[in-house]
Amino acid sequence: MKLDFDSGKPIFLQIAENIQDAVLSGAFPEGEQIPSITELSASLKINPATALKGVNLLVDEGIVYKKRGVGMFVSSGATEKLRDIRQQQFYDNFISGLVAEAKRLGLTAEDVKELIERGFKE
Repeated sequence: MKLDFDSGKPIFLQIAENIQDAVLSGAFPEGEQIPSITELSASLKINPATALKGVNLLVDEGIVYKKRGVGMFVSSGATEKLRDIRQQQFYDNFISGLVAEAKRLGLTAEDVKELIERGFKE
């Protein structure tokens, strides 16, 4: 897990996103335990409260759950839930702006598709 202390993004959000990425990649499979708050804070050299805040975001989203006295585990269905969330974010952050610009340029959906395919080939 890597953090960028110089970015404008809060550390707790970076922790949550790193864990999300690990779930999506299969590094933290559903039903398996994730590192403890103590392990996260020690390995990343951050305050445990910051690590807890990042993990609690994932608890609130239903991505991980707490087993009292045991630790945190990846929820069943977390991978699909994260894919849905990330796809919506991808649409909101990239596609909607791309489509708006394409319309301003007079491009058709087919034109945009060809440009995207070109991008995948390069």
